[in-house]
Amino acid sequence: LASNTFEFPADIHSALDTLRADPDQFPLRALGWLDACLGQALGRAAKEIVANAGLHSDQISAIGSHGQTVLHRIDSDPSHTLQIGDPSRIAEITGITTVADFRRADVAAGGQGAPLAPLIHAAMLGQDEERRAVINLGGIANITLLKDHAIQAGFDSGPANCFLDLWYRRHHPDRFDHQGQWASEGKIDAAWLHQLLDDPYFGKPPPKSTGIEYFSARWLEQRLPKWSNDRPQDIQATLAEFSARTLAGPLSDISLDRVLICGGGVHNHDLVQRISSHLNSSNPNGLPIEATDSHGLPADHVESVLFAWLAAQRLAGVRLATNPVTGAVKSVCLGSIYSA
Repeated sequence: LASNTFEFPADIHSALDTLRADPDQFPLRALGWLDACLGQALGRAAKEIVANAGLHSDQISAIGSHGQTVLHRIDSDPSHTLQIGDPSRIAEITGITTVADFRRADVAAGGQGAPLAPLIHAAMLGQDEERRAVINLGGIANITLLKDHAIQAGFDSGPANCFLDLWYRRHHPDRFDHQGQWASEGKIDAAWLHQLLDDPYFGKPPPKSTGIEYFSARWLEQRLPKWSNDRPQDIQATLAEFSARTLAGPLSDISLDRVLICGGGVHNHDLVQRISSHLNSSNPNGLPIEATDSHGLPADHVESVLFAWLAAQRLAGVRLATNPVTGAVKSVCLGSIYSA
């Protein structure tokens, strides 16, 4: 019905960058402030989008708000995940019931709490008599395997755009490599690519999830070759190939009828081309690779749709079977309800 992208206020943007760079050193008082400020910003954004759609708050059943992940430590004991963006403030500002905190119930039930995108992939992108893979290209990439309308597996494959954006920003004033042009003009360094692919995460079987806490600026810094500053464009090209290989690898031995791509990475033409080349190298007859837009789900808004849909499921009291994706030992209601 309506969509929009809102710029973060500069102080929130700066604080989020600082927090995500080193969450262990971020002060608790700053975290409390950021949680409140982000909640207010999300509330104002939600209120504006309702108005832009020509609707009133009493016509909206609920807001589904994921918030900003600041911790996702599934390998800790006990495992834990944390998203901020105070939902009580969203409900207060908008006058609309808000559903948030979608991951912790799954973690409490023994699941990874992520990825959750496979749930909406199955709800909206399954097709009778087809085996499909859905690739979500965010900072981190996740893959959903669908047979008919059922989830066969769903997991985070590793980096998609996070390292590409990080490295690009070190060498350019804007925030991302438009259409992957800079990467497309570089050369892949095979030796360094092999080193990157040797990370143990890629050998783990699903269910598995990760984030930019693991694939962080520090992770990249520790692995940069000595020649990185002399050949920055070759670093970008190799990082693009790294993302493509880690995405295509898990799909190389699977018989598929179609691959659907969504997330901001659909606009990175170089990355999509690399993924397509790897997938079709094992499919000589050609594998249809399409954006989800042509299947009724806008590629740029899959996660927005996901959390609106999850909010509806929570209001209806639906327990979702996340086991094929997260490994949770039972079906759970995802999300907590905050009344206006």
